[in-house]
Amino acid sequence: MRRREFIALVGGAAAGWPLAARAQRTELPVIGFLGSSLPDEYTIRLHAFRQGLKDEGYIEGQNIIVEYRWAEDQNSRLPPLAAELVRRQVKVIVAGGGSPSALAAKAATTTVPIVFATAVDPVAIGLVKSLDRPGGNLTGVTNMNVEMGPKRLELLRELLPKATTIAVLVNPSSRALAERFMQTLQPAARTFGIQLHVLNASTKKELDAVFAALAQHQAHALLICPDVFFNAQIAQFAALGIRHGVPVVYQYHPFVKAGGLLSYGSDETEYYRLVGIQAGKILKGEKPADLPVMQSTKVELMINLKTAKALGITVPLSILGRADEVIE
Repeated sequence: MRRREFIALVGGAAAGWPLAARAQRTELPVIGFLGSSLPDEYTIRLHAFRQGLKDEGYIEGQNIIVEYRWAEDQNSRLPPLAAELVRRQVKVIVAGGGSPSALAAKAATTTVPIVFATAVDPVAIGLVKSLDRPGGNLTGVTNMNVEMGPKRLELLRELLPKATTIAVLVNPSSRALAERFMQTLQPAARTFGIQLHVLNASTKKELDAVFAALAQHQAHALLICPDVFFNAQIAQFAALGIRHGVPVVYQYHPFVKAGGLLSYGSDETEYYRLVGIQAGKILKGEKPADLPVMQSTKVELMINLKTAKALGITVPLSILGRADEVIE
């Protein structure tokens, strides 16, 4: 073969390689991930989600593509982002931003499979018909953190046996979640003889006003509703709790590591790994209607004794003996 012909042949083949690679890449199945906040607030969750996909044989960038859409703590952006993923013709939408993202995805399509991650009973808010037989195009994972609200109230009662008034912080832009959370708390509050005051915040700027209002309501403590937006504010919650001398309880364990008093809730790592597993099963051909909703069952109780001391609280042995981790 002549040198000129050889160069032309190699050059032509090389020119085709990127095109071939791009063509092969576009043939990979695409998952659309719908998040409520910002990517850096999902670091732990995305690592666990990818592990779940890997458990089912899928590795991002190798045999699947994941396209991310972030609402940046503005739930009003979720519906158009969900519609965008539907137009993208993704194989499955992972509604990883809690109940608001799940409801937005459900409203956007009745055909594209949806895997949700929610802290509330998905039957109660109308996502599925039942946990065992979801029906429709949705299935997913629930950590039942909303339903564990009464348990957090009970823990507060053990910490503060003389408390009669407790404030509850909810995100009004997550209406279904907030309403369900209060529905679960009210019976327990009546049993314990506790009055609940509902406070609202959907932006970072409103949090200072929330803590200022605690004194007005003479609240002995603050209980925070499980919400993706609130997860991103744990450091601020911890600092404000100490500054205002108010015990704060949440479900997210990094809250305690950031200086918060107490957390009781699901393990986020297990939770989002199960989400990845559900998505992987659908990519393999299983139908959401027949795929039971999975429940994250691992629950952690953590307490920060340093914060308790700063707040003048003596933690009873009944709580210390049940704690999975104690920070001293």
